[in-house]
Amino acid sequence: MNIETELEKSFGDFGALIGAWGTEKPDAHALADKFTTVSWSQVAQLTSRIAAQLQRDGLQHGQAVAILGMSNINYALVYLAAVRAGGCAAPLTTSATPAQLSAMLRDSGAMHLFVDAAKLADLGGIDLGDVRIVILDNGDAPHPSLEAWMAEEGATFASAAPAPTDPFNIIYSSGTTGTPKGIIHSHAMRWHQMAGGFKSIYSRDTRSLVSTPLYSNTTLAVFLPTMCHGGFARIMDKFDVTGYLDHAQSDRTTHTMLVPVQYQRIMAHDGFANYDLSHFIIKFCTSAPFPAELKADVVKRWPGGLVEIYGMTEGGVVCMLQAHNFPDKLHTVGQPVTGHELIVLDDDDNRLPAGSKGVLTGRSPTMMSGYKNQPEKTREMEWRDEDGNIWLKTGDIGIVDEDGFVSIVGRAKDMIISGGFNIYPKDLEELLEAQAEVAEAAVVGMPSDAWGETPVGFVRLHPDASSTPDTILERVNGQLGKTQRISVLYPIDEMPRSHIGKLLKTDLRTLAAELQNGR
Repeated sequence: MNIETELEKSFGDFGALIGAWGTEKPDAHALADKFTTVSWSQVAQLTSRIAAQLQRDGLQHGQAVAILGMSNINYALVYLAAVRAGGCAAPLTTSATPAQLSAMLRDSGAMHLFVDAAKLADLGGIDLGDVRIVILDNGDAPHPSLEAWMAEEGATFASAAPAPTDPFNIIYSSGTTGTPKGIIHSHAMRWHQMAGGFKSIYSRDTRSLVSTPLYSNTTLAVFLPTMCHGGFARIMDKFDVTGYLDHAQSDRTTHTMLVPVQYQRIMAHDGFANYDLSHFIIKFCTSAPFPAELKADVVKRWPGGLVEIYGMTEGGVVCMLQAHNFPDKLHTVGQPVTGHELIVLDDDDNRLPAGSKGVLTGRSPTMMSGYKNQPEKTREMEWRDEDGNIWLKTGDIGIVDEDGFVSIVGRAKDMIISGGFNIYPKDLEELLEAQAEVAEAAVVGMPSDAWGETPVGFVRLHPDASSTPDTILERVNGQLGKTQRISVLYPIDEMPRSHIGKLLKTDLRTLAAELQNGR
């Protein structure tokens, strides 16, 4: 395979590239974590052995391979091997509850679960269905380790070039109390993100620093292009500012993806100016609102370009703001990238004229195939134009200025973004209202120095309720994943409503601010 020619194609074989880089630059470092570093030849050989065993176990074309655990080399190898074997990588969020994880696993259709021993123990013996369990680390568990399970050295697998519509991965949305929606990305979508759109951004000399979880699409937006182009990626299992800066300096990092809270913590570090970060070419940010003043600080003090990405895991329109080139547009999320179209809809799904405020809706080559096993949810996301073209509604309220730059002014569904993860208030409200003492509940997002936003709840209790809000909060948070938990729960005599009965969440946010300030 001529790698450079392959990367120029409008569609190519990502799995084949992983093997090709093992031949092209066998001794070059490919992956590193806190334990070890592996070369490209090792990545090619190990993913081949894993892919071979997956096929021997009966993995079907397009079938999911579930992965659950801390981000590290073994996690990355299984992800890459699943794609090479013709399967579909299904990384599961570690913050989900055991019941949610069981539901996601069943929904995915996976026959394998690659999991940390500690995370498996956390599942508490919950029924995971008919699935083969392989331990990613060397913990003591009654299941084979990855090393013991994979095929013998030199093993090969039956490779087949993927079709554009074949599933590449399933990303399960965060922030739901039921079964999270499985967002299916095709090979065509991923190829466009990894190769076509990034030929000028990534190269075989790319050195990326990965500090967000590999189950997050935020992370994959940098990790996968780095692998596609034969670069190097260091994977942190847990983010900490000093560790991040130490790695960035010693690795001479060129590329990274961070969420706003991470930028905030890094820029506030007392020793930031003492680190040599001069090798940075580009820094990305996504997943949460990025304050203009923080963007300005990063541009001023951190070498290399800063690009904010606005979009959804589901795809549709993607906007990018090159903050280093547009200092007067830092209040925006940038412009739609080449090949992406953006329109604005009103509440009745009618297209609005330019300059109007409404629901941002877009289409592009990077759109999900749909939600796995949930066609009705897929249809809820879609809008069709007069020619039958499918567009995806973001749920965000925005406006496009005269220069084509997009400003976000609200979220149609009051989504809360905490630490880069989406939390849906409706799900939390339904769980609160399922408690016997609660007559009515509402949840809003409030600013948080630590997480960007945090959920704050209000409950109107039944007159005969014996439990306090604190007791109810403890009970409810015990049923939620770590990223979803409500920070505080306030009692309220009556929910504020408009004359037509609409819940006034703006009033609740004002009340929450007053209560937090002790007024």
